Amino acid sequence: MGKVRVRYVCQKCGADSGRWFGRCVACGTWNSCVEETPLANPKRQSGALAVAANPPQPITEVKGGSEDRIETAIGEFDRTLGGGIVPGMAALVGGDPGIGKSTLLLQGASQLAFSGMKALYVSAEESPRQTRMRAQRVGALADDLYLISESNLDLICAHIEAMQPTAVVVDSVQTIFSPDLQSAPGSVAQVRESSAKLVALGKRTGTAIFLIGHVTKEGTVAGPRVLEHIVDTVLYLEGEQHGAFRILRAAKNRFGSTNEIGIFEMRDEGMVEVANPSQVFLPDRDAEREGTAIVCTVEGTRPILVEVQALVSRSNFGYPQRVSTGFDARRMAILIAVLEKRSGLQLGGEDIFLNVAGGLRVDEPAVDLGVAMAMASSFRSKQMPRDTVVIGEVGLGGEVRAVGQIERRMAEARKLGFARCVAAKADLSGARIPDGLSLIGVQDVDAAQDVVFS
Repeated sequence: MGKVRVRYVCQKCGADSGRWFGRCVACGTWNSCVEETPLANPKRQSGALAVAANPPQPITEVKGGSEDRIETAIGEFDRTLGGGIVPGMAALVGGDPGIGKSTLLLQGASQLAFSGMKALYVSAEESPRQTRMRAQRVGALADDLYLISESNLDLICAHIEAMQPTAVVVDSVQTIFSPDLQSAPGSVAQVRESSAKLVALGKRTGTAIFLIGHVTKEGTVAGPRVLEHIVDTVLYLEGEQHGAFRILRAAKNRFGSTNEIGIFEMRDEGMVEVANPSQVFLPDRDAEREGTAIVCTVEGTRPILVEVQALVSRSNFGYPQRVSTGFDARRMAILIAVLEKRSGLQLGGEDIFLNVAGGLRVDEPAVDLGVAMAMASSFRSKQMPRDTVVIGEVGLGGEVRAVGQIERRMAEARKLGFARCVAAKADLSGARIPDGLSLIGVQDVDAAQDVVFS
């Protein structure tokens, strides 16, 4: 019998080597090397048997087409998935500790159970009694929702084979271990082996697999990068831990768009859907404030009105501060330079703080004009009218460019009672303007300031 070869693997990127290393040559990370010992007698299937069991066939003869999606009755969750759960899909859900990952998936599994489908919740971190206490609090007690507290991969797979549930939630994948490997749970080898085996089982049985993953301090899912490659969907639950609102984003989705988001509010009874996010992210509009602007961003097919807040004050130090929350800091620096060069605002010696209210992150160019107007409002100590929404992309020459889905944005603004919309002049041609809303076209940031501060 040959000697078992020990491999050394990087915990961050999964690169392996035949000897120990202090710094990974692939990703440059220090002290990420772990020892990985494979099986002494691995079970291998002969090539002839594998070919006979799964022969190639023309793609036109493959049965199937569009899969019927399974709705969980949680609209925001289904929206992020692309319309519902696809049988046999594998999804990875990541997020900060305490953000609500387990609660959201427990509620989703219970909704399937309430609909008469079997759902299995595998908890390797809690006992069944602890999980039941949480399920009782969020109203997730269903007869067809099954719980198991197990971390052995072989036993978990055996239960899935025997039950044939519609969906399985594994909480979490970093705590599952395979007895065939000698490394500890959470290591690169264990995470890779466990996830690959669960995904393969879900594809074979048609069971949807949801893997809850821990995240690193950088905000990425802990473990090898291959974990995100082998699953069909990667979801991230975001939000301020001490705040009430949570945003579910899709970083990868083989069965739908990655532009859709789901918005929830964390309450005592669990994660509650936010039906109208624009009303949530807009403040009390009875009072006008300096340094604020209402912008309209589109997430997938959903327009959302949010408030951008800016504070411009004289710097007491030699190097002024530039702080941005919810908006790209580099894009903010570009808009500051445009206001200085094209509008003559002396912002070089000013501390500038920018914030998107409600903890939302906006990154599309359509909010550029609103960010610029908020900074100009704070610097000039002039208020913007509370019935005005600002939409437009700002170029380096100070020009205001047209954006997509302008009619959808205007309809959302009118629905919430706004009377004026300041946008690019190019948006005036061919756009259907809702009744009660006036669309004012501007060519550059100077013209926009004349309109909103007049």
